Amino acid sequence: METSRLIGQLLPADERDGIEIVRIKGDASNRQYFRVLLAKGTRIACIDPAFRGTSPDTYPFLVVGNILAGSGVRVPEVLAVDSSEGLLLLEDCGDRMLQDEVGLLDPDALATRYRQVIDILVKIQSIPPDGSAPFSLSFDHDKLMFEFDFFIRHALHGMFAGVLDREAVTQLRREFEAITSLLVIPGHFVLNHRDFHSRNIMLLGDEPVVIDFQDARLGLPQYDAVSLLRDSYVTLEAPLVDSLKEYHFGELEKRGAIAMDFDEYLRYFDLMAFQRNVKALGTFCYQVSVAGNPSFERSIAPTAGFLPDYIGRRPELAAAGRLLEPFIRRCSL
Repeated sequence: METSRLIGQLLPADERDGIEIVRIKGDASNRQYFRVLLAKGTRIACIDPAFRGTSPDTYPFLVVGNILAGSGVRVPEVLAVDSSEGLLLLEDCGDRMLQDEVGLLDPDALATRYRQVIDILVKIQSIPPDGSAPFSLSFDHDKLMFEFDFFIRHALHGMFAGVLDREAVTQLRREFEAITSLLVIPGHFVLNHRDFHSRNIMLLGDEPVVIDFQDARLGLPQYDAVSLLRDSYVTLEAPLVDSLKEYHFGELEKRGAIAMDFDEYLRYFDLMAFQRNVKALGTFCYQVSVAGNPSFERSIAPTAGFLPDYIGRRPELAAAGRLLEPFIRRCSL
């Protein structure tokens, strides 16, 4: 009742009578989402504990959303906010995700859709720094190692404890340090959404709408490309992935947003994909074994299944690959 009352207060007075509020199952976050059913249409309400008592001028969702919208990226419209309660009222962009469309389109239509989404990604990655919060954050050494260590804690010491012995984990962490040192290249950094995958692209009619962008930060352009093309929730055919890598690189080059050649792009794609997928595996293991969200277990095997591809192509990953082999094998059982 209290939630309904608070949400109702964000609505215009003439829309408050007879509203119905339905909880929407969230993903791996602390935010709660509700669909608000009105006589004339619907809205989405979000309760975010991190927003409670915070100035809207510094709240990342609003800061990043304004940056993206100002650069022509379609994001949900913010209709009202109440920072004292950590509450936002947003445009309802529906329930259809890019993930839902992948299995329904023929190969040509699927390629067209993904090129459309990459155009949005390139638009994000071409936004020049303006001194605001997301441009002060990056995938630096500490952040990348935090993500590797999260995998060690929740996968190797947690859900899959015993698959690697203590010495192997120690050696693996040293390899993670070496890989991290290859990925911290500030001169190549661009703005990244940070979680640019098929569940964070809504389809409103035929228009992609980007959501869940509040954690944006600087990093290699391959970071978001990996999230989209080596997605834990959908598996794209290899020829399509290869053509989309080339398309992403070419569009970045047209905008002057990349300063490496295509061979370098492909090398860093694989190195970044290794890190990003390992990070995702840590998140999935945490969600299953700590947060009690068993639905994420189905994403572990396909994500681990991506790793041998990068390991086989890049000598920089060979030692880590040998150490991870028992883990990868276990995930496939």
